[in-house]
Amino acid sequence: MEKIYFICTGNSCRSQMAEGFAKTIFPKDWEVQSAGIEAHGVNPLAIKVMAESGVDISNNQSKTIDAKYLNQCHVVLTLCGDARDRCPITPPEVKRIHWPLIDPALAEGTDAEKLAVFRQVRDQIKGNVIDLAKQLS
Repeated sequence: MEKIYFICTGNSCRSQMAEGFAKTIFPKDWEVQSAGIEAHGVNPLAIKVMAESGVDISNNQSKTIDAKYLNQCHVVLTLCGDARDRCPITPPEVKRIHWPLIDPALAEGTDAEKLAVFRQVRDQIKGNVIDLAKQLS
């Protein structure tokens, strides 16, 4: 079974959304997980915008990197510069990819303005996951 890992700083937004999409888009013979350098809890706005796309991440848990899983992965994706810079070293056969996504949790303004940022990042992640699944199949 092929394994993929989506990693960001807090495993609260970007990596959770990527995991949610990948579990629905990738073939069933792929194991999909996400983690963070730290565990900040799943952001309620990430849950909301993913539900709008028909993907339920409400039962997901925020977690930190599992070194054993990381080293067994076929592909490891970092979703922010912090995760890219702080991600543990992987064996040379692990394909590492970086997607420099903005952190929607840092969005300011009204609730509607914050949601707009979450939706923008969600849509970017969905497109990236679709493209990645095509590349890896």
